[in-house]
Amino acid sequence: MERETPELVAPATFLRGEEGASPESVRARFERMIRRMQAEVCAELEAVEGGASDGGGAALFREDAWTRPGGGGGISRVLQGGRVFEKAAVNVSVVYGVMPPEAYRAARPEAAAAAGGEKAGPVPFFAAGVSSVIHPVNPFAPTMHFNYRYFETEAPKDAPGAPRQWWFGGGTDLTPSYIIEEDIKHFHSHRGERRGVGGIFFDDLSDYDQKTLLQFATGIISSLVVFSVKVSLDINSPHVFMVLRISPQRGRL
Repeated sequence: MERETPELVAPATFLRGEEGASPESVRARFERMIRRMQAEVCAELEAVEGGASDGGGAALFREDAWTRPGGGGGISRVLQGGRVFEKAAVNVSVVYGVMPPEAYRAARPEAAAAAGGEKAGPVPFFAAGVSSVIHPVNPFAPTMHFNYRYFETEAPKDAPGAPRQWWFGGGTDLTPSYIIEEDIKHFHSHRGERRGVGGIFFDDLSDYDQKTLLQFATGIISSLVVFSVKVSLDINSPHVFMVLRISPQRGRL
């Protein structure tokens, strides 16, 4: 198993070779987009923390960057112990290498069958994504989760004629302990329970061209920056502290 290598400073790009030299490739554009969104979401959350700090030291994100020998790397940003956010993490990863044939068959059964089914060998892949979990201190504010990703596979090494595959996926949900209609009015009813009270979920999205779907994913992720701030309720509400005392464990993850 490959071991990640900590880096003092994140590189300008985790891509190498031809992909790194082609700024208009989907891989390069998706990496730029998720890194930009990571920075914007973190900046928005830090601004909320700063506005609630009453002149004291506001909680900030700590950044850790890493690379992997097989190709790629990632950036993890974590904020904890804040006045508004108990803990928040916003992470990006851009990795590539070779996946086992079993993983390929599970991810793309039809493509694996076209490539020889059980006989297909190791498959070159590329995967990039941004993910986050945001836990507010206020139990009346919902936990927010999102994950958006782009995936590519090349033909298995022993089946050069097999089709190249690519797809987008992702989703966002809110997990409130207490239903606040104002917070969830922009989300669709989902699952009929409080966990994942709404959101958008999709996977294996490759019905349109890559440019169109990249714009689709970018638009969704951009809207998260605004929404993540809107669900931060007033931490000074008197009943918040009462609930914190009697409800130390808030829901399931």
